[in-house]
Amino acid sequence: MNLLTVLIMVVTGFIFASFVEYWIHRLMHFSHKIGERHRDHHRRNEGQGVLWEFRDYLKGSLIILCPMFFISWSAGIGWFVGGLIYAAFSAYAHQLQHDNPTKCFWMKMPVHYVHHQYNMWHHNFGLGVDWWDHVFGTYQSVEWLTEEVLNQPERGFIELRWK
Repeated sequence: MNLLTVLIMVVTGFIFASFVEYWIHRLMHFSHKIGERHRDHHRRNEGQGVLWEFRDYLKGSLIILCPMFFISWSAGIGWFVGGLIYAAFSAYAHQLQHDNPTKCFWMKMPVHYVHHQYNMWHHNFGLGVDWWDHVFGTYQSVEWLTEEVLNQPERGFIELRWK
C-alpha cells in the first residue's frame, strides 16, 4: 500500500465530500421532491443529533465513497477515509451550529446558523465549511453576533445534541 497515495486521497476525499455536501444542500433548496424533508428541517430549525446526521450523511455518500477502490486499494482507502472524516466533521458542525454556533471557530461566521436564523434560502449552504459558498458566490455575510447570541450561557464544544 502506498502511504503517500492514501494521504493525498484522504485530503482529496475530504475536499470532494465538502463539495458534494454543498451542492446537495443547495439542490434541496431548489428541488421540491428532494427538498421535502429539508423544508421540515427548516421549519423545526434543529438538527437530528450528531449520530443521526452522521448516519444520514454516510448513507447518502456511500455511492461516491467506493469507486476509488477500482483504481487501487491505496486510493480507495484514502478516498473512503477522507469522505468518512468529512461526514463525521460535517455532522458535528451541523449540530454545533444549531446548538452552540459561537463555538464554530474555524469559520468567520457559522454559515449554517446564519442560513437558518436569517431564512437565507439562496445563501450560505455550507455545513462544515464555507469554502464553496465563497467559490460559487452564495456567501452572504451578516452581523450574526447579536446580544441574544452573546448572552447565551457559555457551553463547551461537546455540549450539543449527540443523538
